Amino acid sequence: MPHATATVNGILVAETDTYEVVDGNIYFPPTTINKSFFSPTSTSTHCPYKGDASYYTVTANKTEIKDAAWYYPKPLPEYQKIKDYVAFYKGKAEVVSS
Repeated sequence: MPHATATVNGILVAETDTYEVVDGNIYFPPTTINKSFFSPTSTSTHCPYKGDASYYTVTANKTEIKDAAWYYPKPLPEYQKIKDYVAFYKGKAEVVSS
């Protein structure tokens, strides 16, 4: 059974047994993140094949990590499977899968 966790500053912020992998990034279902650590930002980027990404700042252990995670609220049709799923930047969060 696949299992993945995301840790920021030693705090577990997401954990799941079901996830999607796109471009080498693990995307966590929105119900598997601990929303108390996440706050939306005004940052937005565009991917030509996935669509427009929105970002979260993650605050853990009194440290705020700006735009540490992103998600696609309205992905393009081929990527509907990751709608609202959350991925983390390497170096800003430790993501481990087994």
